[in-house]
Amino acid sequence: MRIAIAGASGLLGRATADHLRNTGHQVVTLVRRPPQNLDERLWFPDEGRITAPGLSDVDAVINFCGAGIADERWSQQRKELLRSSRLNPTTTIVAALEPDGRCKRLLNGSAVGFYGNTGETMIDEGSPRGTGFLADLCADWEQAAQAAPVPTVTLRTGQVLTEHGGFLGKQKLAFQLGLGGRIGSGRQFLAWIHIADYTRLVAHLLTSTLTGPVNLTAPKPVTNATFTTEYARSLNRPALIPLPLPALRLMFGSEMVDEALLSGSRVLPRRALDEGFAFEYPELAQALSALG
Repeated sequence: MRIAIAGASGLLGRATADHLRNTGHQVVTLVRRPPQNLDERLWFPDEGRITAPGLSDVDAVINFCGAGIADERWSQQRKELLRSSRLNPTTTIVAALEPDGRCKRLLNGSAVGFYGNTGETMIDEGSPRGTGFLADLCADWEQAAQAAPVPTVTLRTGQVLTEHGGFLGKQKLAFQLGLGGRIGSGRQFLAWIHIADYTRLVAHLLTSTLTGPVNLTAPKPVTNATFTTEYARSLNRPALIPLPLPALRLMFGSEMVDEALLSGSRVLPRRALDEGFAFEYPELAQALSALG
């Protein structure tokens, strides 16, 4: 297949592009700087434009665009960027697709933040939308993608575990120094997935008949306390002291701490499992060990 990827410079985009190329696909990346080779295509998502030939010469599109949710404190300006960096690329891609064109599939980013804080309740793709900024953001993002004139999957992604960067990268130094700890009570659930399973599942969805939301998470979510214990064990370090909430609120603001750190969902990848997708890393300890 010939696949266009938006957001290919980010963690998930790079990993997915590498996996697709390594498995025999041709990848075209949408870039915002002058293209450096024939596999790059200039676009202006904030202006709604993709340079010729647009998306007319690809079989599928994957959109990973979006500023990092937990990279900065949620000021009003930051929240507007979190929205525009997702909605503008999505609407640009949707407008470039043709109902009778070559492209027959759109995989568009989303996140398990759609479900909000659901405690210990088991959640799957049929569960309702939650409340709060993240849930609203994901719902609007998915609505924009579902306007596409081609079969569309929204990738409700959990925390992706990789060797470098991402969710683990933000915490690794603290854990290595023995300063890692649970957040709050530690009872909030963490929906996670190993990067290898993530890229394999995205590739699977390119040829699947599934449409609508799909949870990209491992089949065995864990609590924050369990994650803390397992991650510290994988690094042979202690994790005895909970992170101080007042300091976290001071650094990141109460809204972000409450929604992104103290909230969680016990998410199951029901639709992937029903299709027979086999996870290589269903257990957290196994996934962390593989990452080294």
